[in-house]
Amino acid sequence: MNLPNYITLFRIVLIPFFVYLMIYGYYRAALLVFVIACVTDALDGMIARLTNQITELGAFLDPMADKLLILSAFVTLVLMDMLPVWLVIVVVSRDIILVLGAVAIRFTGHRFTARPSLVGKATTVLQLVTVTLALVLTNFGAGSGQMAVLHWTTAAFTLASGIQYVARGTQIVGHDRA
Repeated sequence: MNLPNYITLFRIVLIPFFVYLMIYGYYRAALLVFVIACVTDALDGMIARLTNQITELGAFLDPMADKLLILSAFVTLVLMDMLPVWLVIVVVSRDIILVLGAVAIRFTGHRFTARPSLVGKATTVLQLVTVTLALVLTNFGAGSGQMAVLHWTTAAFTLASGIQYVARGTQIVGHDRA
């Protein structure tokens, strides 16, 4: 364990606090917790790279922490009618497909290292921005109608990255067979 991994674990620990604060209507506190979680996402990777502390555990934990944070936030926000259901279905479905694909690749004996693509990183940023802006609009009494373009952009990137990762997985399995 190293500092970047502890920071990633801290992000995971923040998730139930975020959900609790949302459920009980403490939206400003929830926004603060979510922003702290987003900052830790950038911080852990930066520290790991700068101090050469990249580990296999960190390479696994960081994307899992991202997925847990994003999925928890999206599901909570849709249940509270702050995000459209269709967008949450796109985000959750993509992540389920990716996790099942990774498990299937490992289960069939293929080796691979999950590396985020540029589109995948942009997707994560857009998803985090979508949640953050939904919380900002909620805190300042504005409607979510202004977010339609962001919703569609987030959905498009989510789909594009999902297709890209499925293509990578198919290539790994096909390459190993050849």
